[in-house]
Amino acid sequence: MNDTKTPRSTADVVSTHSVFGAPCWVSLTSRDLEATQAFYTAVLGWRWRPAKLGDRFRVALVQNVPVAGIAAVASMWQMAVAWTPYFAVPSADEAVARVQERGGTAAVGPLSLPPGRAALLADRDGATFGIWEGELISNWETWRRATPTFIRLHTRDAFDAAMFYGEVLDWATEGPGYIEVQYEGGEVVLRSGGDVVARIESGALGAAPDPTIRPHWQVHFAVADVAECARAAEVNGGSVLSKVSDEAVLRDPDGAQFTVTSRRER
Repeated sequence: MNDTKTPRSTADVVSTHSVFGAPCWVSLTSRDLEATQAFYTAVLGWRWRPAKLGDRFRVALVQNVPVAGIAAVASMWQMAVAWTPYFAVPSADEAVARVQERGGTAAVGPLSLPPGRAALLADRDGATFGIWEGELISNWETWRRATPTFIRLHTRDAFDAAMFYGEVLDWATEGPGYIEVQYEGGEVVLRSGGDVVARIESGALGAAPDPTIRPHWQVHFAVADVAECARAAEVNGGSVLSKVSDEAVLRDPDGAQFTVTSRRER
């Protein structure tokens, strides 16, 4: 997703027509933009800048590297507040059709959000994800390699999930720019340009009352001090769902869960 309001040379532009099926962004749906920004600034130290998509959107920065977005659209689109990974596709319409053909659902879209098109979807086990067609954020390669953000799918059956996403997003297709899929230690490991960009693991329970156990994409943020982030979350109206020495699962005041980790996930 393009996040800048200043002109750039065409050499700086990376689009979903050259990056196929890769995670390309993470975004939080929010009801209150100002309150959400205040919470994540307090917990993660993020700074902010406007997004080209409009007044309802903000881009979070860590050391001037874009790491995530906030979209104040939860009330407008009548959807849950949640962190969602987005995947690059050459055609949003085709990707949505593939999801529906394979038992998934389309929650929102595709919508035109210049300079691209987006849709919010769910796989056949109920895990929510997004797709994006169009220009990616400026300096997307820096975002991909900086590792401030990582995504992991907790699902019922990692192999079945890999088949679903592979068919929707053209994973394991021969050619430059496509996602490589490998099975390592019981996990599905996804690589783009040689870098690990996501992992899929089995064990989630479809009917579990706890949302941390149901199938879902979990967004991880690398931080310097996990314990301090957990304390800041509680002080600022959030909660700690689980915590070990190098990782904590947190919930913001609106109910969106995310993970902070001191480990390099890759």
